[in-house]
Amino acid sequence: MLTAKPSTVDDYLASLPTDQKAALSALRNTILAAVPDATESISYAMPTFKYRGKRLIYFAAAKHHCAIYGTSAGTVRFPASEPLTEEYLRLLLEERVREIDASLLGKPKRQPGS
Repeated sequence: MLTAKPSTVDDYLASLPTDQKAALSALRNTILAAVPDATESISYAMPTFKYRGKRLIYFAAAKHHCAIYGTSAGTVRFPASEPLTEEYLRLLLEERVREIDASLLGKPKRQPGS
């Protein structure tokens, strides 16, 4: 578990126990393969991925589980010994990419009272 705030995703992953590091490294690889235009950073002390400047997905390790945040499925917790399937993660990412793309198409914003 982290004791100092990481400055990069590599720093974050390096600080984890082996099982969590393996699970979240695989998650990271799937995210970057599924959304090659995603950029990574640290936000809220968690690895954060953005697509077209918008939040795509976060992930983190806790004492007894790992989790992803920011998807339509809400927070998804899983044990490091049972990582999310690549297929499930890709479905969540595809949905999130569609949401971001739609939001950037210039939909008119609702006016107050309408």
